[in-house]
Amino acid sequence: MKLSQFGFELPEELLAEYPAENRDEARLMVLNRKDQTIEHKLFKDIMEYFEPKDVMVLNNTKVFPARLFGNKEKTGARIEVFLLRELNPETKLWDVLVDPARKIRIGNKLYFGDDESLVAEVIDNTTSRGRTLRFLYDGSYQEFRKKLQELGETPLPKYIKRDVQPEDAERYQTIYAKNEGAVAAPTAGLHFSKHLLKRLEIKGIDFAEVTLHVGLGTFSPVEVEDLSKHKMDSEEAFIEEKATVTINKALSEKRRICAVGTTSMRVLESAVSSNHTLNEFSGWTNKFIFPPYDFSIANCMITNFHTPKSTLMMMVSAFAGHDFMKRAYDEAIKEKYKFYTYGDAMLII
Repeated sequence: MKLSQFGFELPEELLAEYPAENRDEARLMVLNRKDQTIEHKLFKDIMEYFEPKDVMVLNNTKVFPARLFGNKEKTGARIEVFLLRELNPETKLWDVLVDPARKIRIGNKLYFGDDESLVAEVIDNTTSRGRTLRFLYDGSYQEFRKKLQELGETPLPKYIKRDVQPEDAERYQTIYAKNEGAVAAPTAGLHFSKHLLKRLEIKGIDFAEVTLHVGLGTFSPVEVEDLSKHKMDSEEAFIEEKATVTINKALSEKRRICAVGTTSMRVLESAVSSNHTLNEFSGWTNKFIFPPYDFSIANCMITNFHTPKSTLMMMVSAFAGHDFMKRAYDEAIKEKYKFYTYGDAMLII
């Protein structure tokens, strides 16, 4: 398929700048692939579509405050630094994005905090906006990480034009977030409330946790018309034995296995054995899923409404079927569903 097949016009008023007041009361569009039908519900109605022993696969990554603001030496120019990936804890080397990038060259130093207690030196250019920084800090590694937490702010997506608010630190985190390492939230999971998770548990739904630390790979734009030529940025992922046991049992019993979000789906599809069961996994994945694609593990998916021409939209298209997905997106716009991070949800069964 071609990149141009994933474009659409989105009215600006459908961009969600804030989440629903109650997480589980966002709107839910349900796509039934077998019947090719579309239903309109609330997210908490998801209960109706699952039976005891069905499995929901949750990405338990935790977002860290990855956006820092520093000042360039000599000129004092304000520079935004977006932390992407820790390369080496001992030498405090990080891959980052900088903005404005044209001002930042190898050898430049950046100063952070009112007391300038944290300094970073630019040691490499990686992409047009990408740099490798070495942080210089007087203190232990734990103190350095604590300093990053203090100085950083919640990395809300660029389309959200308002200032970051204190509440965003909680809003932009799933309630089951555990393992810190993501620079963006796995947004499908933001719809779950503690109350809804408890109700699902009481109903007998099993949960399996996986980890994919959402990084640049998920959000990098596709810039080639021929999708087979797009290269995904690698993201770190983990699947422990406990999750494989739960999921493989459900597979053998032909139960519903629901990937909560494209990131959960990606880590599952990165760890498929030759006989189409799930393996344990620890490492990096750059798996890019676009149509046509045969999914091996999950037969159900919860997701948000995504940006035009994004890798996320391409995966949903591969899962739902391209024509059906386009119909669903047309209907979402007509019915004024909210899009992107804090938007409404879609259940594909």
